[in-house]
Amino acid sequence: MWLIDSSIGRKLVMSITGTFLVLFLLFHSIMNLVVIISPEGYNAICEFLGANWYALVATSILASGFVIHILYALYLTFQNMRARGAERYAVKNNQKGVSWSSQNMLVLGAIVLGFLVLHMYNFWFKMQFVELTGIHTGDFHPADGAAYVQQLFSNWVYCVVYIVWLAALWLHLTHGIWSALQSLGLNNKTWLPRVKVIANVISTIVVLMFMAVPVYYLLGCGSGC
Repeated sequence: MWLIDSSIGRKLVMSITGTFLVLFLLFHSIMNLVVIISPEGYNAICEFLGANWYALVATSILASGFVIHILYALYLTFQNMRARGAERYAVKNNQKGVSWSSQNMLVLGAIVLGFLVLHMYNFWFKMQFVELTGIHTGDFHPADGAAYVQQLFSNWVYCVVYIVWLAALWLHLTHGIWSALQSLGLNNKTWLPRVKVIANVISTIVVLMFMAVPVYYLLGCGSGC
C-alpha cells in the first residue's frame, strides 16, 4: 500500500494527522488562557461547547486524527524495528546534525499522550461528559469550570507535572511541525530555515499559553496576586 510502503506516503499521513494534534492544542491553549483573564468568559465558552452537537463533531474529528497519528506512529516504529532486526541493539553514535528530539519522537509522544489522557480525564470526562450524561463525577458543578481549574491547579504537584509535560510537548512539536511542513513541500533552501522558525514560534506560543495557567496559580494569583 502506497501510504505504508512509500516514505513519502508515510510522511504525508503523519503530517496530516499531526496537524489535527496541533489544531487541537492550539484551540485548547487559547481556551485555557481565557480562564486567567476572565473566569466568566471561560465558563461561557465551556457552556457554549458543552453538549452541543457541533462541538461534539469537531472534537470527534480532531480526536480521530490524533488517534490515527498515534496508531500510525506505533505501527511505523514496529515496522522499523522489525526491518532493522538485531541492528537496533547495536550502540551507535548520535548522527551529526540530527536533533535529540527527532531521534526520540516516540518517547516524547508517549509522554505527551500520557498527560493528554490525564488532561482529558480531568476536563472532558469531568465536565463535558457530565453535561452529556447528567452523571456527576466530582464535587463541583460542570458549569463552573473556572472554579474547577483553580481547584485542580492549587495542587503544586499537578502544576509541576503539567510543566514537565509541556517541556516534552515543546520538543515534540518543534520537530513535528517542522517535519510536517517540510513533508508538505516547504523544503527548499529558501523555505527550510523559515519552516524551522515557524515550527519554533508556533510550538513556543502554544506551550507558553498552556504554561501560563499553572504558573498563574503557583504564584497565588488565583486568590489575588
